[in-house]
Amino acid sequence: MAETSKRSRVFRIFESIAGDYDRANARISLGLHKSWKRMLIHRLSRSAAPGGAVLDLCCGTGDIAIALAEARSDLQVTGVDFSPAMLARAEARGQGMENLRFQRGDAMSLPFPDACFSAAAISFGLRNTEDYAQVLQEMRRVTVSGGQVYCLDSLVPDSRWIRPFYRLYFKHLMPLLGGGLAHRREYLWLSESTEAFLSRRELEALFTRCGLSGVASKTRMFGACALVWGKKP
Repeated sequence: MAETSKRSRVFRIFESIAGDYDRANARISLGLHKSWKRMLIHRLSRSAAPGGAVLDLCCGTGDIAIALAEARSDLQVTGVDFSPAMLARAEARGQGMENLRFQRGDAMSLPFPDACFSAAAISFGLRNTEDYAQVLQEMRRVTVSGGQVYCLDSLVPDSRWIRPFYRLYFKHLMPLLGGGLAHRREYLWLSESTEAFLSRRELEALFTRCGLSGVASKTRMFGACALVWGKKP
């Protein structure tokens, strides 16, 4: 019941904020989200096999999938999300790109056969799913042996000196910056989901438990954002 209610809540939130989602991201990250995403795009671009397929899971409005498809015209990039409103914006933004497609799907039960992607990524989406391990296991399943699995997400910083300022911003200022008075409650969920999410070390440990090897990470903004990756043996 708890899982169903989380999924339903997240679905309603993203359906309601899709129209202003990209501008809100720029506001609440103070413009830094672009550099965080470039970190992921760069690694995906380097690790994906020539002529391979790449999965962008919980793709939202498609900025990472579009940027990767532009950077590597030899790749076939697939963006998957469960929100029709988000996908509609992604499809409009990526219109005319022959090596890019978007489709609706469930992150915990991907509609793809085993080992069909040379790399898979999820950005700012894992913390909103019902079962982190199941999502990573699905990403591992659809990735080829030797392929990389990536997760870029928001975390509570490790530093006890930074955490109070981080929490002040995310709990009180970020919801207003992101959603204004009309959608303040929806953006408050982003703060709550980050608080309930794993630490960087816990996320690395989960990657290992899900059967990924060579697990490593990079952080930005005092640990408020982390990119974790591992290879499917």
